[in-house]
Amino acid sequence: MNVWIAIAATAVGCYLVKYLGLSAPAGVLERPLVKRLAALLPVALLAALTAQQTFSDGHHLVLDAKAAGVAAAAVALVLRAPFLLVVGVAVAVTAGVRALGG
Repeated sequence: MNVWIAIAATAVGCYLVKYLGLSAPAGVLERPLVKRLAALLPVALLAALTAQQTFSDGHHLVLDAKAAGVAAAAVALVLRAPFLLVVGVAVAVTAGVRALGG
């Protein structure tokens, strides 16, 4: 039963956050600081999520095949490879490291 209470509370919380965003006055949303934060916040959140999923397992730091894939993708990005090639390199390196037992 506790799971359903948590699901209901999360649903209500998400709805309220969405409602608060939609009911914000237009003058607040037109401020330069708010515009800049709105542009940068999703990038920061995605980077944090990627780092957390790549380098952690519960409460432990892990360097495994996922980290090798991200490192290979970073090298491909520095070399200005197209996005699909970057993804392909990351997938290939991750699969290769896992196949070698890492």
